[in-house]
Amino acid sequence: MIQLLFTLLAAEAALVLVLLFRTPARRLALLAVDCSKRGRGPLMARTVAATMFVVLGSSGYSIAKIRRREGEFAQLTPTDQVLASRHLLEASLMGYSLFLGLIIDRLHHYIRQLRAMKKNMEAVTKQSRVLEETKLGDSEEIQGYQKKIDSLNEQVQVLKHQSESQTQELKTAEMNNLALQKQSEGLLTEYERLIAENEELRNKLQTMDLRFSRSDSKKNT
Repeated sequence: MIQLLFTLLAAEAALVLVLLFRTPARRLALLAVDCSKRGRGPLMARTVAATMFVVLGSSGYSIAKIRRREGEFAQLTPTDQVLASRHLLEASLMGYSLFLGLIIDRLHHYIRQLRAMKKNMEAVTKQSRVLEETKLGDSEEIQGYQKKIDSLNEQVQVLKHQSESQTQELKTAEMNNLALQKQSEGLLTEYERLIAENEELRNKLQTMDLRFSRSDSKKNT
């Protein structure tokens, strides 16, 4: 029994050392612990732990019983001393074995969590890189759009200046047209006046001709 407990304790201590340091053997140890936690492994581990607790309790009871004998007889026999030492050694070995088993279980759990966290961190890092690249691409696109907008604004300003100059030219042409219309109206009025005067002169000339013709006819008679 003691040799078995020593072997178990040495194996557990070696497994703890393997799990503590990052070596190629650590993967094999993790795979072995994973396999032991699948199927009926947890049930068997609980059964063995319960059995060891029972044996530990029995050893403790035996030690207490031997100590009571020491109180009764004031001295233990060599056989009782050997039995007490044996039970104490067994109880100590079983206690250390249970403690190391608990440490192995917790180490395995935390290592798995650490690996999962590392994978999550790598995924988050990749996503952040992708987002940064996307932002850089978007910023470049935005800069390109901004340049296009600036060039379009410049074109709009040029067209605006052209439109203002054309509007000014149109206003000037309209003013010239109004001036020409007024001038033509004045010329038309003057032309009508001249026509009226011409008609009046013609009428006067005709009247004078008629008078001269009558005066000539009277002289002839």
